[in-house]
Amino acid sequence: MKTNRGIFSVISLAAIVIIGISWPHQLPAKTAATKADSAAQWSVQVDKVDSGDVNLASSFQIAIYENLLDQLGKTKTFKHVYRSGDSNASNIADLLILKTTVEKYTAGSETRRAVTTVSGATKLKVRTQLCTRDGRVVLERVVNGNVRFFGSNLRATHNLARNVAKAMKEASLPEAVTPAPAQTSAASSIAKLESSLR
Repeated sequence: MKTNRGIFSVISLAAIVIIGISWPHQLPAKTAATKADSAAQWSVQVDKVDSGDVNLASSFQIAIYENLLDQLGKTKTFKHVYRSGDSNASNIADLLILKTTVEKYTAGSETRRAVTTVSGATKLKVRTQLCTRDGRVVLERVVNGNVRFFGSNLRATHNLARNVAKAMKEASLPEAVTPAPAQTSAASSIAKLESSLR
């Protein structure tokens, strides 16, 4: 009996070692494919929210903007999420600009929502556009956000940003075009110049 257990444990150990040795050869291929996919992602710059013709408190505009930055960052849809006016965004080749315009706003009441679940909802409706630097619209969606039951009125901005981020994640964006690297680097140009001077 003891010999059978010893043989069984040696065979099990050998099987585990063989599986362990052969397994890592498959992982780098998946990692390379993942890196290739992430290299083709766009970056996005979120412009300030335009209230349009709607009388919207500045706290709502700021809350929508901040929540958009937060929710878009969480989706991992974009390589990087930039704020409006970020100087680092000017050097990015594959940059989309998110423009958000409020189309409709219905002020709610936290008290009415607490007393009855039928009335008091805060509702927001916005038009979002993803545009290239030259103004070409890549994606346009009308998205709603609201808070119907419990929560502050500003919770509608969080729900709206979550819905915008979800719409961006589910949308099929065109493939990002990364410019081809330069034919010669600065170091090789200097080396050629030095060799020609000799």
